[in-house]
Formats: sequence, C-alpha cells, structure tokens
Amino acid sequence: MKTTPLYEKHLELSGKIIDFSGWALPVEYSGILSEHEAVRTKSGLFDVSHMGEITVKGEEAEKFLQMIVTNDVSVLTDGQIAYTTMCYPTGGVVDDLLVYKNSDEDFLLVVNASNTDKDFEWLESHISGKVEVKNVSPFYAQLALQGPKAQTILQKFVKEELNDLKFYHFKSNMDVGGISVLVSRTGYTGEDGFELYFASEDGPQMWDMLLETGKDEGLVPAGLGARDTLRFEAGLPLYGQEIDKDITPLEAGLGFCVKLAKDDFIGKEALVKQKSEGLKRKSVGFEMIDRGIPRSHYDVYADGKKVGYVTTGSYSPTLKKNIGLALIDADYTKEGTEIEILIRGKNLKAQIIKKPFYAKKYKNNN
Repeated sequence: MKTTPLYEKHLELSGKIIDFSGWALPVEYSGILSEHEAVRTKSGLFDVSHMGEITVKGEEAEKFLQMIVTNDVSVLTDGQIAYTTMCYPTGGVVDDLLVYKNSDEDFLLVVNASNTDKDFEWLESHISGKVEVKNVSPFYAQLALQGPKAQTILQKFVKEELNDLKFYHFKSNMDVGGISVLVSRTGYTGEDGFELYFASEDGPQMWDMLLETGKDEGLVPAGLGARDTLRFEAGLPLYGQEIDKDITPLEAGLGFCVKLAKDDFIGKEALVKQKSEGLKRKSVGFEMIDRGIPRSHYDVYADGKKVGYVTTGSYSPTLKKNIGLALIDADYTKEGTEIEILIRGKNLKAQIIKKPFYAKKYKNNN
C-alpha cells in the first residue's frame, strides 16, 4: 500500500489503518462517532494527502479545461475555485474534482485519490493546443482542518485576516507557522473549514503544530470513517457510489455544476439529450422507518418491484437515525414516498426525505 507523509504520525496516535484505494490510511483514532461529533461541534484534522494534484498550464489552459469539465471555468476570478465533474462522451462521470484558478494560464486540479492516474491519462489523451499537464501529486501533502473552531485555530498561525477568505476561494504562499501553504476555504464535511496544500516533507511538522495549538479548542485527529459520515450527512457525493462511469452528474443531483449553455464539452451532447428527454432515475435521500441500517448496493423496492439501489447508507451520528442515499426510478422520488430496502433478506420500510440531511454551515454560503 502507498503511504502519505503522515503515516508514522497515524501509528503514533494508534490510528486504525485500512487499505483505502491502495493507500494505508487511518479509518479512526478515538472512534468514528466521537471524531464526527468533534468536527460538528469543535474541529477535526484529516490527512487527505492521498488526494491527487494535477497542474494545467499554458496559453490555452482555460480553453482546454472548458472542453474537459462540465462547469464554466471562464467565469472564475484568480484565487477562486470551482467544483465540477469530468464526463465521458456517454455523460457518465470520469471524476468529480476542484479547479483552482491561479490565472488564465495556470490551474490546479484536485482529484480523487483512486482516480489520479486515470484522470491524468484522460487529460493527457485530450490535450490540444498550447497546454501542459503534470501530475504533481507526490510533491504535495494535504490536510483538512474542519469544524466551527477551524478559523480560530488557523488564525493563530497566519497574519492575514481569515475572515476575508471566502468560501471556495484560496490564497497561495500563505505563511502558516513558517511553512508556505496554499490555504483553501473548502472541505468535505458540511462545516466551515480549510484545506491546506504544502510541500510533502513539511507534513509531519504541520500536523504536530496544528494538533498541539488546536488542543485547547478541542481539535482532534479524524479518520476516513468520520469523513464519510460527515460528507454523507451533508449530501456530498463520493465517487464510486453516488457518481461513476454509469451515473451522470444530472442523475446524481449535480446539475448546478453542469453548464449546458456553454460551448461544447465532452459529454455535453449526452447530457443535453438526457435533460431534454427527462431523467429516468434520480439520486434521493431516505430514512428508515423499520429498524435496519442500509448499506451501499442494497436493492430498493417499491410497488413489489426493484426500482434502484442504495449508493450510501449509514447510521447518522448527528440525526441519530438510519438514513441513506439511493439512485432510483424517477417515478418514486417524491418526498414522502414509501420504499423498501432489502436488508439481510427482508424488505424493510423507508421513506423518501429531503436532502441534504444536514444543513451545511459554510462561511459566506449564499
């Protein structure tokens, strides 16, 4: 398994290491529920150095990205970030990613760890014009400092007023305790927070520094388990579950990052057709009526027939109930509709509810 620059730190803290897409990462330290609660009420620190970083540079960098991604990167200002998807010609998703704009000729893409090589090959295979694409993932460590106390903790290290850094904006070369960092007001938890990108060799020092200083604010190290329950409550998709090569961003409820009005992009024709004909299936939220925990890939039934499957399901630590996301036939997606989840050989009752399950607490969230 691959390891991040913080692997030894996870062992020191007795992190429970698992194989996550070929990476040795901690699923928990003190426990998923306590780490989840810390992020919702105080703050948690995640090692996300396994994520992929790819630079796109050159005179035609913006033009190239406009063809590659579904969102409109031409409207970004320098220092702004866009969430977007890359699609196959069929409309299925290659990956979901963040696009960081340094300038019209200089972008940083942050992609899912399991898709880094695939994404890089996809980008390289579609290069046209004056563009250079580089996989710079090995040079970066990335930490996510998340939760209501995140700004208070990070502010102790930086001279800049973090209150001025808006949601989905970033600042490069910020001095954080003597380390040069790209500080991004983003995250994957539904809480306010930051993602910090810096040289991989500075990982252990940054980790120790943040945890030590944040201790008084209730900061705890948090693993993949809490990261998943937090993102799931906030209705944030996970590649391989809510989206993949066979699920379009429209079906997944990500229409906000699909700009069909812009010039041609890969997958546009299929997505325009899908939208004009009407979605045959949609991603929905549901809660269990009967006792049982839904899990990914469990079948969903309604009117005595299979109508879809669960993409993510879990006990919700915040809501204290069993909930799930499912991709099901559009006819059964109205709120209040009763469905059944096949759990351990039994059809258990559930009900369609509004998503996200948890109201996001982003800074400057419009």
